[in-house]
Amino acid sequence: MKFWKTALTAAAFVLATSGAVLAARTDLTLGMVLEPPHLDPTAGAAAAIDEVVYANVFEGLTRIGSKGEVLPDLAESWTVSEDGTVYTFKLHSGVKFHDGTDFDASDVKFSLDRARGAESVNAQKALFAHIKDVAVVDPTTVKVTLDEPQGDFLYDMGWGDAVMVAPESAAGNKEKPIGTGPFKFDHWAKGSEITLVKNPDYWGKPVALDKAVFRVVPDAAAAVPALLSGDIQAFPNVPPEAVAQLKSDPNLKVVIGTTEGETIMSINNKKPPFDKLAVRQALASAINRKAIIDGAQDGYGTPIGSHFSPADAGYIDLTGVYPYDVAKAKEYLKEAGLPDGFKATLKLPPTPYARNGGQIIQSELKEIGVDVQIIPVEWADWLKQVFTDKDFDLTIISHTEPADIGIYSRPGYYFQYDNPKFNDVIKELSRTADQSKRLELLGEAQKILAHDVPAVYLFELPKIGVWDAKLEGMWANSPIQANDLTQVKWSD
Repeated sequence: MKFWKTALTAAAFVLATSGAVLAARTDLTLGMVLEPPHLDPTAGAAAAIDEVVYANVFEGLTRIGSKGEVLPDLAESWTVSEDGTVYTFKLHSGVKFHDGTDFDASDVKFSLDRARGAESVNAQKALFAHIKDVAVVDPTTVKVTLDEPQGDFLYDMGWGDAVMVAPESAAGNKEKPIGTGPFKFDHWAKGSEITLVKNPDYWGKPVALDKAVFRVVPDAAAAVPALLSGDIQAFPNVPPEAVAQLKSDPNLKVVIGTTEGETIMSINNKKPPFDKLAVRQALASAINRKAIIDGAQDGYGTPIGSHFSPADAGYIDLTGVYPYDVAKAKEYLKEAGLPDGFKATLKLPPTPYARNGGQIIQSELKEIGVDVQIIPVEWADWLKQVFTDKDFDLTIISHTEPADIGIYSRPGYYFQYDNPKFNDVIKELSRTADQSKRLELLGEAQKILAHDVPAVYLFELPKIGVWDAKLEGMWANSPIQANDLTQVKWSD
């Protein structure tokens, strides 16, 4: 009898331990190059903010899916008036913020009024400029009235800058974000990692992961061993120079996808001598896009000639408008009255594409007599000096927001570019719903920018994702700056 008890106990132990071995894991550590300056997507331009909290912690009325499509989110449905100016959103009921407070139509009104208000610090305040009124019909119904039709309104409401926040917690979202999403903020070890945990009270479909850690890994030298050892199981945007070493590991999957990241050398258009078209034409002609892609990106990247992603419908290849031509660049400088060149500063944020690309551009511009002083800046300093204060000559940055060609029409935007013809095209685009007409207008807008050179258009940032081969649900492409973990799980 004792023998059978012992045997049964041993068998039970084997089954239990075998089950534990076979059970899929529920934790994930992701690598990211840049640490976000804070965690409030409604109060900052840094892509790293959305890379942590979009769809995970915060949700909007709509959301952008993995293919760039508009999907319902906190709004389960909506209707649009015949004249295209009134959107009535039906909200999900029973939704709560992570602090236990209820989400309802009053929170939608608060969020949208806050984003468009006089005191708004929203980096994409222009998204809300045409909202004339937000009215609470009942707790699960809200009516948004626009001053004129907006063809992209539902898409715009899916940006990270348009997520819903609560009056009780909005002021603290930079350090302790409180949203309605399937993950809750747990803690932030500054300079190291940010941890999210599963929200047990989530209103929608529960996520498979119990914990997600976003670890800051600023360079390939650290990313490669972390991935090979399994210390980090996913790096959604791995530095290009790391790919060669990672491709040979059968335990890892390397996925090359597309982004909305137009990588450009931004120019301060109102600062002499950059206010002269011929000077900007000279800069564009002196820069070899292929050399930058090869030298700064290990060959990963698609050359662009305007502010538009080759992955998007309506893209026009305008790289031939100002091809690499040193002799022509010198002619432009002579035309601008600067035959001997001039001095300029190039402020570079800490991303590898900027720091590495800046060195190449410095060398190329020297060939035409432009003496460039490189000034490395940290991300927070770039946001303050360049983006906010417009204290710069040149800079290199990837604009990863989706379908954002309209930023060149924004008064006071950091480029300080102002072309009434371009502004008119964007205004007509915003009021147009017909897709064929929209594509025509987008083409016209691209051509204006390609000719005017408010920035030198370098390449479209690729999405180079590397993750454990057993991991499912990671996005191959980045139609929006996000690491959406809502469908991520480990295979058995």
